[in-house]
Amino acid sequence: MIKSELVARIAAQNPHLYQRDIENIVNTILGTVVDAMKSGDRVELRGFGAFSVKSRPARTGRNPRTGEKVPVSEKYVPFFKTGKEMRERLNDGKVS
Repeated sequence: MIKSELVARIAAQNPHLYQRDIENIVNTILGTVVDAMKSGDRVELRGFGAFSVKSRPARTGRNPRTGEKVPVSEKYVPFFKTGKEMRERLNDGKVS
């Protein structure tokens, strides 16, 4: 599911709301999560999961085409860990 599909699904479930308002709400929520992670905070949505940032240290990589060694700088990557309730719901029913 992409963001526009999420907005369309929420709009279908809430016909009293304008689609542009729903889109603004979704963008605000996602933007807030990104801003919190950018500042190093952990974002936890009970029953859903937790978003955090992990650091990958600098290392020496390898160019797969030439085999040449190349330096790879330190970087930060997003990490998501599912919540217990979500894992249980996914494992109780069939996922298609």
